[in-house]
Amino acid sequence: MSTASNKSTKLTIEDVADLARGCAFLGSGGGGDPHTAFMEIETALADGGVIELIDIEQLADNAFVAPCGWIGAPTISAEKLPSGREALQGLRRLEQISGRRVDAVFPVEIGGSNGLAALLLALRSGLPVVDCDGMGRAFPESQMVIFNIRGQKASPAILTDDKGNCVVLETVDNVSEERLARTAAVTLGGSCHLIEYSASAREMKNSALRGTITDALRIGRGIRMARESGRDPFEGLFEALKLSRHFDQAGVLFDGKIVDLQRETRNGFSVGRAVIDAFGGGQRLEVEFKNENLIARVDGQVRALVPDIISILDRETAETIVTECLKYGQRVKVVGASAPRALRSAEALAVLGPDAFNLPGPYRSIAELNGWK
Repeated sequence: MSTASNKSTKLTIEDVADLARGCAFLGSGGGGDPHTAFMEIETALADGGVIELIDIEQLADNAFVAPCGWIGAPTISAEKLPSGREALQGLRRLEQISGRRVDAVFPVEIGGSNGLAALLLALRSGLPVVDCDGMGRAFPESQMVIFNIRGQKASPAILTDDKGNCVVLETVDNVSEERLARTAAVTLGGSCHLIEYSASAREMKNSALRGTITDALRIGRGIRMARESGRDPFEGLFEALKLSRHFDQAGVLFDGKIVDLQRETRNGFSVGRAVIDAFGGGQRLEVEFKNENLIARVDGQVRALVPDIISILDRETAETIVTECLKYGQRVKVVGASAPRALRSAEALAVLGPDAFNLPGPYRSIAELNGWK
């Protein structure tokens, strides 16, 4: 690999545990439960594997980088375990198609299990992981990514499944890539590994959201260290968010117990809603989700709206509960955080704002909706 600098960070198993915790929060309920991916990484590190985290500026402009993650419904991935061979098979197929070696990988989205996907691929390929991603959170559809917003092509897209099947997509546009990839994923069992938006480091330096792996690490570490010191873990969470590069506004939206839950797998997505009542009665919050939590209403009034982050956390531990793990009776706090500024531009909102989900708009920031300063 050609780089401009040799500086890098080697991630420990404690780092990965913190990263998983932070990715779960940034997933806004989606991206998949990081638990299985963490166990795979833990095993690989125990066997002597190394995860090297680098800054994108360390890559020469002509380096070739590959974002990766999983496509499908999180409810499926919770039951359909991977073989462990999917990611490397996809990487090698991309290299055959492009006629060149991949120099580095990174998560296409930092949210949930997908935030760890690139680490697993790095362990199996020996490649470094770049400290960036394409969303700063998780979104349900693959065109809902900063690379699409900034004019990059998703294809060739490489889908691989646990049985060794490989599907290569060359599409006329990025919406077509999402639709065809989703259809293929459903046909192959509901969950597949996906490599897409591969490009030169020069292109990624101009488009990727930088430092998001570090942000997720800081969030997870802040929660853990607050708990270890006997402090409120939510204080640790909010302190970490204030220090992050992208998430400048955050707070508790609601505190209560889940009293109703509707969830189904439909067209390759996990869709539904959670209803949370305040302790002692009174107010009620409803969260609608499509893989990710999209809108939160308190007594019918919107309190948070996509692309801002809406995460449901255990009220004692501040561990995020992803949508496929929500259950009746859980005692939770719902936390909101502002999306990265790049996702709040007019161009971005046209792709991943309320209109993209047929939700009432226009978009209003979480700070405005809650009177935060």
